[in-house]
Amino acid sequence: MKNLPKTLGVIVGGIILISLIALLLAYPIKWLWNGCLVGAVDGVHPIGALQALGISVLCGILFKSHSISKSE
Repeated sequence: MKNLPKTLGVIVGGIILISLIALLLAYPIKWLWNGCLVGAVDGVHPIGALQALGISVLCGILFKSHSISKSE
């Protein structure tokens, strides 16, 4: 019970760190979308960082490789 606050602090700090890294990695998607698509394609609107993060997660789900190799 003495280590509970320390453990919770490490867990919360890890979640915050992972969230910040995910947002940092979403910024190139935002810059590419807003820099390339908005001017080139009619009807495409600029996006924010959270929308870029959503696009990144969606692409990760849709285009993930599901190959399972069996070594015999």
